[in-house]
Amino acid sequence: MTVLRGWPVAPRSDRTLLIGELIGELERLVRLGNPDRRRIVSASVLAPPIDPIDVAWRALRRGADLAFWCQPLAGACFVGFGAAATVRLAGDGRFERAEAVRRELAAAAIVGGPAAGRPGVGPRLVGGAAFVPASVRDPTWHGFDDGWLRLPRLVVAGTGDEAILTSNLVLEPGTDPVAEIGAVEALAEGVLGGVDAVADGDIDGPPVGGALLRVTARIPDRTTWESAVARAAGAVSRGRLDKIVLARRVDLAADGPIDVAAVLRRLVATAPASTIFALSRRRPGDERVFLGASPERLVEVRGRAFQTVALAGTVGRGSSPEEDEALAADLLASEKDREEHAVVVDMLRTTLAPLAEEVIVEPNPRVVRLATVQHLATRFSGRLRADGGILGLVGRLHPTPAVGGWPREAALAYIEEEEGLDRGWYAGPVGWVDLAGDGEFVVGIRSGVVSGARASLFAGCGIVADSEPDREWEESELKLAALAGALGRFEGADDR
Repeated sequence: MTVLRGWPVAPRSDRTLLIGELIGELERLVRLGNPDRRRIVSASVLAPPIDPIDVAWRALRRGADLAFWCQPLAGACFVGFGAAATVRLAGDGRFERAEAVRRELAAAAIVGGPAAGRPGVGPRLVGGAAFVPASVRDPTWHGFDDGWLRLPRLVVAGTGDEAILTSNLVLEPGTDPVAEIGAVEALAEGVLGGVDAVADGDIDGPPVGGALLRVTARIPDRTTWESAVARAAGAVSRGRLDKIVLARRVDLAADGPIDVAAVLRRLVATAPASTIFALSRRRPGDERVFLGASPERLVEVRGRAFQTVALAGTVGRGSSPEEDEALAADLLASEKDREEHAVVVDMLRTTLAPLAEEVIVEPNPRVVRLATVQHLATRFSGRLRADGGILGLVGRLHPTPAVGGWPREAALAYIEEEEGLDRGWYAGPVGWVDLAGDGEFVVGIRSGVVSGARASLFAGCGIVADSEPDREWEESELKLAALAGALGRFEGADDR
């Protein structure tokens, strides 16, 4: 069941009053701070329910930077627009440096408004990072670089029965607050002033239609990739590695510009158990959106409580409930998939042990079902020894063996030498952190980059000693299908 149904749209008069209330709160908070010191001013007000995807569509049309995050089963969604501040994530130690900046921003924050203090409300940094830092990136990733976290100027958040509107200002000494508040007001009117109701009040929309697609490139081609899988399996069997993950890319062309908002609506409908995300990067004449539906949480932190998951081992979906159950039973019994999964579980246990005073691990893996595949999953939870914030933990956990391999350094060196592909942000951490250090990051899988009428989709497979190249190719095709189906439909069977 998808619980983000029935987000009716506030009447225009209500939206006008809402924007006026927000601006009034910003003006009040600005007067509280010292104009000779840097200030982060954040105001939050309650709002009638608003369709977040319609708002995202309008923001994209205006050319505003977009940050979209939606967890349909949890009934939680937020959309951020613009950038009051940007924290760069570059080179080694990028997450630790970002944590220092997060603390500086928190120390300078003035937060208020009728909705302030509610869980998940207030200033938060949203963004992601590349799988690994690189001095030169493939043109596919122009504007994304090694990573960044943005503090949106405006955020619409909701849980289905209400919405909260938050605005953030970064005021340096000498900054004109009147001009900054005016920019927020113009942005709010642009993305909220003309929001229309969705037919029958359902943001899910039909999971059909979309662009007409054709494949323009497979990087690498099937023969080359299967040869690479065979070599990787040999490296594992010789003891060089415990596991290695190899990725591939498919480039697509559509018959017209791909409607990102429509893609998000279809992903919400078809992948409600996943986290649906979209992050845009705009340069003159070139807007790119990294989007996906990730089934894998990297880590969630609330105070000192944390949650994460080991997700590895894959099989397809059946054509009937009975076939689904049979495939799930085969997955649970598969020595190859259990071995691949155990590597991830052991890494998480080892990494978390020195950081946590308590670690609770599910005793046995279970099967989680997604639109096109089923995975083995083991949940972790517990309590950290210190309230150090999520970013340092992200830096320690990424990349997990589920997307890189193990041992980590040997696996990353092997990928750099053998894969021949710039993953960019694919399989990197994507998420958010608030100024208290709480937040959530997922692994940026089941993902791709959309730019106009073109898209590049990515998928990877975990390779162990008894991996079979043809089966790994078919597994990667199943993973690619989840996002490709949300983009549109293919011209012919040969393109699928």
